[in-house]
Amino acid sequence: MNIIVFGASGGTGREVVKLALEEGHRVTAFVRTPSKLTIQHPLLQRVEGNGLDRERVIEAIKGHDAVISALGTDGLKKTTALSEITSHILAGMKEHDVSRIAYTASAGIDNEIPGFTGFMATKILKNVLADHKRAVDLLKESGTEWTIARPLRLEDGTRTGGYRMEASGVPQGGKSISRSDVAHFLLNSVTKQDYIFRSVGLAY
Repeated sequence: MNIIVFGASGGTGREVVKLALEEGHRVTAFVRTPSKLTIQHPLLQRVEGNGLDRERVIEAIKGHDAVISALGTDGLKKTTALSEITSHILAGMKEHDVSRIAYTASAGIDNEIPGFTGFMATKILKNVLADHKRAVDLLKESGTEWTIARPLRLEDGTRTGGYRMEASGVPQGGKSISRSDVAHFLLNSVTKQDYIFRSVGLAY
């Protein structure tokens, strides 16, 4: 499969790239600064670009079978970057007849984290969650075969494959998940048919 990864130089994006290459997929890493992605592999291609450059994004998607978005933000301030880039990705998918996308959002976009933890997460991350929510709404209206990942707190760590998933909220008592396991879910989402049109909470 030919997969393009947006946010490929970030923590989760790098794990997606590594895992996809391990499994024999051809990977295009769309990155603002190619030097930040130090992975070397014959099946890896780097495309330098800014996700806010609509034409560059549309051009980059040509020839791929699936898109994985592991985009993050540069802080907690108000932003529309995630939803703007997502709109450009969707335009590229439509133009080049690419149907499959997995998007990394965050637990909390649906106010689904219970208790005081949920209250604080919503309060602190309100701007980021709001933009993720706008991006998710675009995906759900797009006609693409989308999957949304809603991980709880991201951590560095090895891939276990032993995480829990919850469609209607977040795994009970869950607090965190490794970026490696989020990458595992994202790759499964585009290579298998199990999670099409599903928004999935992820945690241990």
